[in-house]
Amino acid sequence: MSGRIVVKVGSNVLTRADGKLDVTRMSALVDQIAWLRSRDYEVVLVSSGAVASGRGELGSDPGLDGVEQRQLYSAVGQVKLVNTYYTLFREYGITVAQVLVVKENFTSPREYANLRACMSVMLEGGVLPVVNENDTVSVTELMFTDNDELSGLMAQMMQAGTLILLSNVDGIYDGRPGDPSARLIRRVEAGADVSGYVRREKSSFGRGGMAAKCGIAGRAAACGIRVIIADGRRDDVLKSLILTPESTPHTEFVPVGETADNT
Repeated sequence: MSGRIVVKVGSNVLTRADGKLDVTRMSALVDQIAWLRSRDYEVVLVSSGAVASGRGELGSDPGLDGVEQRQLYSAVGQVKLVNTYYTLFREYGITVAQVLVVKENFTSPREYANLRACMSVMLEGGVLPVVNENDTVSVTELMFTDNDELSGLMAQMMQAGTLILLSNVDGIYDGRPGDPSARLIRRVEAGADVSGYVRREKSSFGRGGMAAKCGIAGRAAACGIRVIIADGRRDDVLKSLILTPESTPHTEFVPVGETADNT
């Protein structure tokens, strides 16, 4: 893997069934990212969880419409999310920075250049960027499809060698996940179409789903970025993907210019 990695972690990895943050799992994720940094990997963390965390804190409010609820939940939840990361990473002497973005930051040339420059300064200074969509100001036409899309754009912007999408499944299956007869697809060659295997359901807290992940993964791989989809709930999954990838369940999208045998 390249020395610069974008790690995206989904809401269903970071939250419990009641929607509140799973601090134990967040701590395990922090441990792994600290380990990556100790091995000279530069890491950008794209983290969901703010809306789910806010909902867990406040509960549902039937008097608010969908956009209002999302804005309120994210405003409350983002504070708790980043504060938790701050506290956990501080134990390793790692400074974190909050980066909240909207889609316009990637479509406006000036804003794109400013964001890239800011991100570069953070990485050069040893600061770990924690990136999320700014849901408090995003409305429908300004929203990313989900944080998978955001992480793919971020990986391209920062010329990352690897994008790791941590979900609540091991990767893409040729059948329904959990079905004993379903087989995990370990490698997807550049340009291959796996849409026929992908179910359209979305996660309980997220806006995307496996179909969105596959689309983002395919586009990132076309830009020369290795993309890995894995289960973020597995113990030490990031370490395992580095040290023992052959025995770690995951799906890898092979970058353009490589073959599926080049691992």
